[in-house]
Amino acid sequence: MSDWVSVAAAGELSPGASRVVDVDGTTVAVFNINGEYFAIEDVCTHDGGELASGVLDGDQIICPRHGARFCVRSGEALSAPAYEPTAKFPVRIENGQIQVRDDRWD
Repeated sequence: MSDWVSVAAAGELSPGASRVVDVDGTTVAVFNINGEYFAIEDVCTHDGGELASGVLDGDQIICPRHGARFCVRSGEALSAPAYEPTAKFPVRIENGQIQVRDDRWD
């Protein structure tokens, strides 16, 4: 089980913004969607490229390389050329900090 990693102060990540952090060797992108925080692995399952620098369209991130769409809330792949989801991670607010952790091996 990984420890919780602080991403930013709760007021620091504005709606529509994202932040990328390393969580035990995994690159995780944390997004603020209308005041709710979501975290997915920052990897396109089509070719392994990063996602966070893509365009955020509502609750979907568009891969900057080939245009695949992923749901930020669930990690689900929504369009070709990606067909497999990217990992989703738990997010919490603790002591005024946005925190995320990798729970895949719990």
